[in-house]
Amino acid sequence: MSARVVNERVARHFSTGYGGVRFPQLIPFGVSWGWRMFIVCWSASGGAGTTVVSAAVALLLGHGDRPCLAVDLAGDLPAAFGAAEPTGPGVLDWLAADDADPASLDRLIITVNDRVEMLPAGHPVRPPQATAWERLAETLQHRTGHVVVDAGRMPPAAILDASTQSWLVTRPCYLALRRAALAGRPPSGVVLLNEVGRALSRVDVARAVGVEVIADIPYDPAVARAVDAGLIATRLPAGLRKPLERACRAAA
Repeated sequence: MSARVVNERVARHFSTGYGGVRFPQLIPFGVSWGWRMFIVCWSASGGAGTTVVSAAVALLLGHGDRPCLAVDLAGDLPAAFGAAEPTGPGVLDWLAADDADPASLDRLIITVNDRVEMLPAGHPVRPPQATAWERLAETLQHRTGHVVVDAGRMPPAAILDASTQSWLVTRPCYLALRRAALAGRPPSGVVLLNEVGRALSRVDVARAVGVEVIADIPYDPAVARAVDAGLIATRLPAGLRKPLERACRAAA
């Protein structure tokens, strides 16, 4: 039985809800996002939700008029997609190799579903050189489909330069916003994961970073339930899907 059939059966089983929460379907196939997008998601501090946002954006873009490649630089995308943990080499191993080429990078790609692929992080043996990041950026730029990079904290300059959009994922936390403001590379927009009881508002966040909040995602236990159940690749909670869908449309 194929992984897709299993995912469809699991999705039908949970379509009435997991923990009492209904998971709406992804947007239908054939939606046009306009031109090809290369989006880098990053944060100024850990635990901001960058990986879940990256996975959701890749799924939204991939279910449009072009497939999408999700690039994992932080190491957690397989878990977010509900996929088995890769055991082989990944993009960080490719970056460390002196003789790496685009064809060898393609061989590292694994399938998430029939519209989304993933380039896993792998197991690096040494930090990549600046020239290696430039080589990766150029390779990703030449792909015909959409690209979403989960860059973790503070992405390399070459990846930012190659992207069409740089999205800072953050919570309304003063320390995280302070680090983002001092990063020296302002993002294209901010994806705000709002939390109850925080003193900083959406306006405060935009003012601190100096760019617009393009997606305001309210705290929603359904998101954590979807990730825990491994259902992100088949169902996206509306509280996550709708704000990111609007941000993707605006970027297109």
